[in-house]
Amino acid sequence: MKVAGRVAVVTGGGGGIGGALARRLADEGAKVVVTDLDGDAAQAVASDIVATHPKAALGLGGDASDTEHIREALGVAEAEFGPVDLYFANAGIGGQPGLDADESAWDQALDVNLRAHIRAAQILVPQWEERGEGYFVSTASAAGLLTQIGSATYSTTKHAAVGFAEWLSVTYGNRGIRVSCLCPMGVNTKLLYEGRDSGDPLGVAATRAVTTAGVVLEPAEVAELVLAAMDAEQFLILPHVQVLELYRQKGSDYDRWIRGMRRYQDA
Repeated sequence: MKVAGRVAVVTGGGGGIGGALARRLADEGAKVVVTDLDGDAAQAVASDIVATHPKAALGLGGDASDTEHIREALGVAEAEFGPVDLYFANAGIGGQPGLDADESAWDQALDVNLRAHIRAAQILVPQWEERGEGYFVSTASAAGLLTQIGSATYSTTKHAAVGFAEWLSVTYGNRGIRVSCLCPMGVNTKLLYEGRDSGDPLGVAATRAVTTAGVVLEPAEVAELVLAAMDAEQFLILPHVQVLELYRQKGSDYDRWIRGMRRYQDA
């Protein structure tokens, strides 16, 4: 799907991958509503876009997992630009390492990393079915395919995000609704370094595992790959090519994979 002339909502757009996606969409001729829990950050990205693409973006603060905020973002987009064609469920959190995460931490991770995607799809998909088209882009993680050393909440919810995106594509792909699932490894964002900065040994191990497994990409590089994948209507987006080979190794011998991950963690 070409994005020129389309209307998009990008959650978690106040920086990182989301901010880069919003800018790249505007470069390609889309109108964008940028949302973020940090409303000032969302507005800053929108203002940066408008400086070079007048009237192409708006910033909005709010919780991407809150149904009323999702409705608000969609309503603002439609009022200003027209019905939403593209939805980027990009907001995410790292969560807490190990089994120390309490119920509230699990609820927050499930809400932001998974339920936010479900709630947005519940609103958008019926509308897109009537119109005969729409595009849902889910930001998951290589951790959703390969597991994440350290954070149980992150690894589990990213696996679930991949599963939901896959189900969405299987169920609605023949009804004009396209789905892509982004699964990067290391990207130079605040989220990447949360584990290291936590001081928790598992958190430190989580960051080290990602930063030593391959090149750390810049958000703009990832955004470029996402739009190319959307143009090709490709489901799985793997900015780090080695993830595919690792995923194949995991599937071919699961027990060997688990043993290797244990050794990797111990090292």
